[in-house]
Amino acid sequence: MTASLSTHVLDTARGVPARGVPVSLYARDGEQWSLLGSGETDADGRHRGLIPAGAALSPGVYRITFDTAAYAEKTGTETFFPEVAIVFEIKDASHHHVPLLLSPFGYSTYRGS
Repeated sequence: MTASLSTHVLDTARGVPARGVPVSLYARDGEQWSLLGSGETDADGRHRGLIPAGAALSPGVYRITFDTAAYAEKTGTETFFPEVAIVFEIKDASHHHVPLLLSPFGYSTYRGS
């Protein structure tokens, strides 16, 4: 079994999934970050393709970056946080879910299932 990753963005101010949020996944190698995949969240606020087909996540440090300014512009809302970057460490070959709960002046995240 290899490690897998999913993400989900919910707009808690509007009470809906956050559609169209640009998302990028990076892996850390020493002091450098390498882009692994990117795209936008779907109608359900999810992005399922951050890891390229056939690729596996090995133990290490990763970063998911959400372009919240682009989402705010699309929805005509204000944001205090133009970008949210979540850095996390994968230590085992399980599934890792990194959700983002978003509002104009705050956000939260946790390790989901």
